[in-house]
Amino acid sequence: MDILKTPLIGLKADHFRHPLDLEATNSLKQLSGLDILVRNLLGKIGEQFFYLDNIASSILVGEQQLPHLHKLLLEACQILDMEPPQMYVRQHPVPNAYTFAMRGRQPFIVLHTSLIDLLTPTEIQAVIAHELGHLKCDHGVYLTLANLMVLAAGQLPSFGQLIAQGLQAQLMMWLRCAEFTCDRAALLATQDPSVVISLLMKLAGGSPTLASQLNVDAFLAQARAYDDISNSQLGEILKQAQTSQLTHPVPVLRAREIDRWATSQEYENLLQKRKSVYNKETNPKGGWRNW
Repeated sequence: MDILKTPLIGLKADHFRHPLDLEATNSLKQLSGLDILVRNLLGKIGEQFFYLDNIASSILVGEQQLPHLHKLLLEACQILDMEPPQMYVRQHPVPNAYTFAMRGRQPFIVLHTSLIDLLTPTEIQAVIAHELGHLKCDHGVYLTLANLMVLAAGQLPSFGQLIAQGLQAQLMMWLRCAEFTCDRAALLATQDPSVVISLLMKLAGGSPTLASQLNVDAFLAQARAYDDISNSQLGEILKQAQTSQLTHPVPVLRAREIDRWATSQEYENLLQKRKSVYNKETNPKGGWRNW
């Protein structure tokens, strides 16, 4: 059954930002000059490099090009109350999506073909909304640096030498925390936690042939088993060692976080408040609508 989704008029980043994202962002801001370095030096080179690469080697989505994906983008932007960025589809065997954005420049989202093949339309919209979350929360400066680090290693060989090991570790921690926030954006856009959890489950172990056989409830039970490992000191140390160099939290952890937030009073209050604003603006004389 389709869920009737209402635009969340007046939605701000701080309405749904994950506390770990806020903490990690404030920590990065303490590094004097990093913002200027990324925007004025690395951002100009890196963003332009990948923008040209996408123009040359990817498909720009629009009304006349893959309109079904364009519709998903526009709907997600309407729900999250933001302007649509450019979106590209890129031929690639590894399921992935990413965003490049610097203040004052044209942001863009890239979806890999293998990711599209793996997901349902609603799950694709959750991915798009996740990437929109980076833009909504102004993750652009540090996200660009992180994406350059991950994507440019083979194409810009000297780039890695510019990043000190300590900064790289701190940046990876920030990126993992930012992903929690963007998963929340995906939930706000789809307004169905099972869609976001199903997406994460497929990223963990899905394929076009296995996708229809996967079970969301079993995956959440797996997430609780992962949590139980933290009950021992050794288990916690091993988990930290396993994830310290990852750009994203492990999928079961992301699923657990989104399941917790979806059942929280904070989430429910946010939806009701934003929907009330929408109802009041679109139906000012007719009272509140019941959704």
